[in-house]
Amino acid sequence: MSGQKPVTPDAEGIAAAAKAAGKGRGLPPVHLWNPPFCGDLDIRIARDGSWHYLGTPFTRFELVKLFASILKLEDGKYYLVTPVEKVGITVEDAPFVAVDFEVAGQGRDQVITFTTSIGDTAAAGPDHMIRAERDPETGEPSPYVMIRAGLEALIDRKSFYRLAELGEHYEDWFGVWSGGKFFPLIPSAELDET
Repeated sequence: MSGQKPVTPDAEGIAAAAKAAGKGRGLPPVHLWNPPFCGDLDIRIARDGSWHYLGTPFTRFELVKLFASILKLEDGKYYLVTPVEKVGITVEDAPFVAVDFEVAGQGRDQVITFTTSIGDTAAAGPDHMIRAERDPETGEPSPYVMIRAGLEALIDRKSFYRLAELGEHYEDWFGVWSGGKFFPLIPSAELDET
């Protein structure tokens, strides 16, 4: 035995460690932290972006922001990470939801800046790609934008409809331009069929 007392992770302990580690400006440097895995916590991020602990929705926005700041994706699994511990959580779809966007410029020169439900922003472009997946059974699109370090936001329905209004056809695809890059959303031929 190592003489260390085993620790059972809990949300309060993770929150306290995150608060201590996150002092200062900006996001904590979770990409530099590689603590030991301490187990899974019953924290779930639902498809609508709501956070739940032990089946109960989080009611404190500040706590959601704090946990979101220490969220990390490794090998397809999501973790809350502090300098001393790493716990697994469940993410139903994407960890964030893009609830709005602003557009600067027009056409190929435009920049689309998305805002998530927790206040993060990302200007779509080479570092913040937009992609769309389609449900194989219904054909319904699910659009995403990269927010940071492999963490995406599902673009909500109202924003996706607004995004489609900015769309144009380019090389057999219907999509949008942002940050000098074209993001294909649907094949033009499929759009013409509907």
